[in-house]
Amino acid sequence: MTMDARLDALQARLGWRFTDPRLLQRALTHRSFGADHNERLEFLGDAVLNLAVSSLLFDRFAGSDEGDLTRVRAHLVREDSLHRAALALGLPEVLRLSDGEARGGGAQRPSILADAVEALIGATYLDGGFDPAAQLVRQLFGELISSTDVDSWTKDAKTELQEWLQARRLPVPTYRIVATRGQAHAQTFDVECAAPTLGVAEQGEGRSRRAAEQEAARRLLAKLKASDRPGGPLRS
Repeated sequence: MTMDARLDALQARLGWRFTDPRLLQRALTHRSFGADHNERLEFLGDAVLNLAVSSLLFDRFAGSDEGDLTRVRAHLVREDSLHRAALALGLPEVLRLSDGEARGGGAQRPSILADAVEALIGATYLDGGFDPAAQLVRQLFGELISSTDVDSWTKDAKTELQEWLQARRLPVPTYRIVATRGQAHAQTFDVECAAPTLGVAEQGEGRSRRAAEQEAARRLLAKLKASDRPGGPLRS
């Protein structure tokens, strides 16, 4: 399939055909490829995404307070969710990366794909206004929002993990930065979260140390909860 055909297919999946194809091209361009990259669109798309998700949550959880809505939104628009949305849209096959970044697996890197989704939302906003951008957000996140329960997100992952360990009289988890990538203004962090007394650890990736810590804590907590069930490795 030619690149033009792939872009046509992508626009069909987006539910929006760009009147200015340069916006679509820019949204799919990583900074490694050239100067006309997607970081400004990503900045704009992040704001549009948060507004659109906030509106959906406002309607979905009419009885919830500001704190609960903020926590739910933070979990919904995290890198992991954006990464899954990018894969559903087929973004790895249309991203524009430098040869070196492509050889290094950049088209599959969660942070790059998450940024591209936000850039596409920003590009859609510039091309057609808020309504088509909000419709794209509904398409990407509507099912997740309709199936989520606000009570499930009342605590962030780091807090919940610490409380889970303390309830079992185990030491609090440890965090350490495993690696950092990118330039100072656009770094990606890899962080390991470990429960040393249990001999288990998980890694998380994020565009800030805090985001990476939260993702690592979420993954470790999921592993510990699964292991804590009857027959799980920590109880067998």
